[in-house]
Amino acid sequence: MKKDIHPKDYRLVVFKDTSNEYMFMTRSAVDTKETIKWEDGKEYPLVKVEISHTSHPFYTGKMKFVDTAGRVDKFRNRYKKHFDKKNKDIEDKEQKEQQVDKSQEKEAEK
Repeated sequence: MKKDIHPKDYRLVVFKDTSNEYMFMTRSAVDTKETIKWEDGKEYPLVKVEISHTSHPFYTGKMKFVDTAGRVDKFRNRYKKHFDKKNKDIEDKEQKEQQVDKSQEKEAEK
């Protein structure tokens, strides 16, 4: 077996299913900034997941609607400045083209 290929910072981490608030603890090396107080009174790193075995249709046997519209809104809000700038650049370009067309028409009339 190769040495030093596995992370050395394994620790207990709480995973929280955001669709049904189910939480479970396991060992992981995932980086996280959030923490939560667990049942034993100690504080552990928290990782939020959208689907776990308690909410996935394969395991539950039920179809459940997962809200993905929130993700789209979050994406649009995050990149709003970029989209606004891009749209403004397109409008400016169209205005310049219209001005060029009008000046060409005036020259053609002369």
